[in-house]
Amino acid sequence: MDELDLRILRLLQELPGISAADLAQKVGLSHTPCWRRVKQLEASGAILERAVILNPRVMGLDITVFANVRLKVHDEETLVALEQAAHDRGEIVDCFSMSGESDYILRIVVPSIESYEQFLKKVLLHFPGVASVSSHFALKCVKKTTKLPI
Repeated sequence: MDELDLRILRLLQELPGISAADLAQKVGLSHTPCWRRVKQLEASGAILERAVILNPRVMGLDITVFANVRLKVHDEETLVALEQAAHDRGEIVDCFSMSGESDYILRIVVPSIESYEQFLKKVLLHFPGVASVSSHFALKCVKKTTKLPI
């Protein structure tokens, strides 16, 4: 990856809806070579996907919960099953395997505290191998970005 690729990636992070022609002009390439570079960046995995980022509050998802999950057992079958269960639930928008006291941390978005309580009781506590869940409610989002410091 060279400096030109990094310039393309920086621009795509800042202006995800930029047209291929405008991107090419801003990085100093003609349309076709710029398009080829973007395709190579996608093929290499540098660009995972492009997304529209919605405002959770406008969507009625006012509550963000960070749930620290501890497991009873740590065998491969349990880990794979829990990760698949997390992947399958739309309320879970991030899931990280962790070192330290928690085995996983989940970021969960829901409409209300009551809906989280139901999600916890009916879904999360029934995930494979879960021993305990410690829930932390976000008071305010101070910073949230998808932009990497490249």
